[in-house]
Amino acid sequence: MALRSSRWFDRNDEVGFNHRAALRSEGFTPHSFQGRPVVGICNSWSELNNCNLHLRAVADAVKRGVWAAGGFPLEFMTISLAEELMMPTAMLYRNLMAIDVEEMVRAHPLDGVVLLCGCDKTTPAQLMGIASMDVPAIVVPGGPMLNGRWRNQPLGSGTDIWKTWDERRAGQVSDEKWEELEGSISRSAGHCMTMGTASTMTSLAEALGMTLSGAASIPAVDSRRYANAEASGRRIVELIKENIRPSHVMTPAAFENAIRVLAALGGSTNAVIHLIAIAGRLGIPLPLSKFDELARTTPMIANIQPSGQFLMEEFYYAGGVPAVIKELLPLLYGNELTVTGKTHAQNVQDVECFNTDVIRPRSRPVCEGSHLAALQGNLAPNGAVIKISAASPHLQQHTGRAVVFEHYEEMLQQIDRTDLDVDENCVLVLKNGGPVGGPGMPEWGQIPIPSKLLKRGVRDMVRLSDSRMSGTSFGTVVLHISPEAAVGGPLGVVKNGDPIQLDVGKRRLDLLVSEEELHQRMQTNRPQPKKYRRGYYSMFLERILQADRGCDFDFLVGEPGEVPYEPLVGRS
Repeated sequence: MALRSSRWFDRNDEVGFNHRAALRSEGFTPHSFQGRPVVGICNSWSELNNCNLHLRAVADAVKRGVWAAGGFPLEFMTISLAEELMMPTAMLYRNLMAIDVEEMVRAHPLDGVVLLCGCDKTTPAQLMGIASMDVPAIVVPGGPMLNGRWRNQPLGSGTDIWKTWDERRAGQVSDEKWEELEGSISRSAGHCMTMGTASTMTSLAEALGMTLSGAASIPAVDSRRYANAEASGRRIVELIKENIRPSHVMTPAAFENAIRVLAALGGSTNAVIHLIAIAGRLGIPLPLSKFDELARTTPMIANIQPSGQFLMEEFYYAGGVPAVIKELLPLLYGNELTVTGKTHAQNVQDVECFNTDVIRPRSRPVCEGSHLAALQGNLAPNGAVIKISAASPHLQQHTGRAVVFEHYEEMLQQIDRTDLDVDENCVLVLKNGGPVGGPGMPEWGQIPIPSKLLKRGVRDMVRLSDSRMSGTSFGTVVLHISPEAAVGGPLGVVKNGDPIQLDVGKRRLDLLVSEEELHQRMQTNRPQPKKYRRGYYSMFLERILQADRGCDFDFLVGEPGEVPYEPLVGRS
């Protein structure tokens, strides 16, 4: 077996001397690393990221497995992205983290990598980076936090916050109750315990074949999380010896499997962007139409908030992702290779579902029809998405007059004005929240219901924007409109009072003005000036792709694998 790390450690010159001496300065003997597979443990731990706070202990468990299997583990940190604390959005930095992962692996003597992730963007960023690098890798998710509890009621991350915030804005929640909820909803380390973006993306990492079977949904504080980490440490050494790389696992068929599992889970709309970006790193096209096509024929069987009733603890106890894959197997490519060295069909052969209220059989889905739809029309020439399972049925075919907010700050200033000209039949429109407009495509899409309508009992309206929303959010919300307003997309020419028609059944989103009127408006529509002129923001604005292409940087799409370089010579 030719090890990549041998380029660093097997050289009989001053460069090899320096490389070996560097590790010996850490207290290792040459026996520890020479001739052994060197395993990088790519850790997204940070005290700025409560979701991933426990990953140092998870890394220790991985190391046990690596040592036991004859490998040499070296832990390294990367950027850690937490949606709760980062402004304007962690999504702005997903691509930067992906670059960080890719280049840390490229630059160091690593034969394989274990990816420790959890919070929303850390999972896709690590998968993007390792897809580009294409060395043997395995994902170890951090797992969901414990269920929130308040006065003997379960609380779901995000979902119950948004619901309670609306009630508070309607005058129904006291200061005392609000403070109690704040201390009750997040009870441990780990990511959101709803089927938000974090749970969705770790589940899809498993569906793609990049984790050990059952890894995604083990609660963060469960001892089985650490047992899984140790087993993953042993398995990465075997993956190196077998030379099984991400491109062998994340195939076009694997992405179709992941889309079907996304639909079955009632997962986050953000997964659409992330899957497109990961596939793009491998040169695999993944158009929005593929999501719509597969979602139409995949039943939603996971009864998890925000589209369902339960939380991730119950999902794990019911059987987790393996039980979902087992139930979906007739619809999947069951013979696709996974990092276990076996196929999905082999992995789930003996799996059972232990609670058919949480994970339903295909004959009794949580909701009829698609959980997700890709829309087109004159407002979204390149597409938009809506989570049907979290939307109100009576609003899915709707025409209403537009109430337009040119940017997020204007929306915040206007939404609770008592003189805002709005009723429950209106369509709320937010512009300039996309990849360029945000910048970074923040989670602004779940536009708040105006407080004067909340007080009248209104809890949902049609809302549309070029931004995203949290995977824990809900409502009749059209997202990811492409091209975005900031780059000259049609959303930018919508005016107050314009009639807008949403028809989910026909997969249409249209501005009901004449073609001549729309053409005339577009003639004067101009992209907004760039907000920033230096640093990472400047690069982001210059090279970012639109939502329908995964919001990746254009120079990172395709051509995975090692970048050729000249043999190291001279001093290091």
